[in-house]
Amino acid sequence: MKISPIDFHPALVSTMKSALEAATAHVDNSSGKPLTSATKAKMASRILKIAAEGVTDADKLRVVAIEEGLCPAD
Repeated sequence: MKISPIDFHPALVSTMKSALEAATAHVDNSSGKPLTSATKAKMASRILKIAAEGVTDADKLRVVAIEEGLCPAD
């Protein structure tokens, strides 16, 4: 079920924020260097995209953000 970002409820926004924080910490630790703001934005964008596709599980959101953060920048 697709969800419009306008319809993201506060609990989902909180879940997405927590997932992003956990993912950025993971990528920071595994890469050994601080993430750039561009990489963090790319990770956040991926979370927003899959949440809009109906994915609301915190672990799934975190995993896709980590995958995005570990991919080389375009």
